[in-house]
Amino acid sequence: MKRIRLLYLVIVALLTWLQGGTQVINSIGEENMKVEQGLKPQTKAEPRVIADIDTETPYFQCVDSAQTYIYNHDWASAEQWLMKAFKADPDNPSNSMVLSNIATLQRYQGKLADAVKNYSLALDMTPHAVTLLLNRAALYVEMDSISRAIDDYERVCELDLYNTEARYSLGVLAMEQGDTKRAEDLFNEIKRINPNSGLYHEGMALLQKRNGNHARAAELFTQVIKVQPSAQLLGHRADCYLAMKRLNDAAADIRTALEMTPDDPYLYLLRAKLNKLRFQRDDMARDIDTAVSLGLSRDYINNALNE
Repeated sequence: MKRIRLLYLVIVALLTWLQGGTQVINSIGEENMKVEQGLKPQTKAEPRVIADIDTETPYFQCVDSAQTYIYNHDWASAEQWLMKAFKADPDNPSNSMVLSNIATLQRYQGKLADAVKNYSLALDMTPHAVTLLLNRAALYVEMDSISRAIDDYERVCELDLYNTEARYSLGVLAMEQGDTKRAEDLFNEIKRINPNSGLYHEGMALLQKRNGNHARAAELFTQVIKVQPSAQLLGHRADCYLAMKRLNDAAADIRTALEMTPDDPYLYLLRAKLNKLRFQRDDMARDIDTAVSLGLSRDYINNALNE
């Protein structure tokens, strides 16, 4: 999917250019920092103006051209223009942001190895950039390089004692590795940092669901959904409702989630579960076929339906 703001950089005299509409350049770097979806916004750092610059240079003209393609979701062309900007002025202090955005565009295109390389190059320039570490960590998770992701998330925790996103991600990864005690400790650490954090409730909901406490998990998911509904959270709650045989509630959540993300194969798997419980075999078979067409394997689906 999938969202992190790149305004953490103190870009020399870039404020005028930013105000001229480069927020899209920044916003393409907004990645999902967590293993589970559901963005929790960070506080933006304010850019600091140091000196005036000429925004009509080839460097900024290339960045401006990239922005045009970003508006049109033409990631490949935008990437090419940002690469031209970098080559036009390799020593520009903005290049950490440019490299990070190149990496994000490459990630959107499925060029994951290239994206890792450019996130890493950007980090070589700004090694304490929390946002870059979070972006690269999320990419490592996508690539199943879990140990590297953990290293980046732990580095974020060292650099930012109040960062809840990294702790959430570490908690989810610990849970997936079977270390539920560490997961719970990390989620409780989030609560100590921010007692009202949605990430705490979301993490604890996932943990309760994993432990089979479906009623409590559904309650916790509900708390988060009230504030920030998402298809994924609705799917998790629907799965809890299915486990409790609250079929009408599950059906309502699945229907709403599909309206939000109609191409999510997991939701069709959930609806197949629902139809199985309702003895609607033909509908179940259609949902299985749809889930397969959207990327889930039949073996995975069969195992899920037989749990």
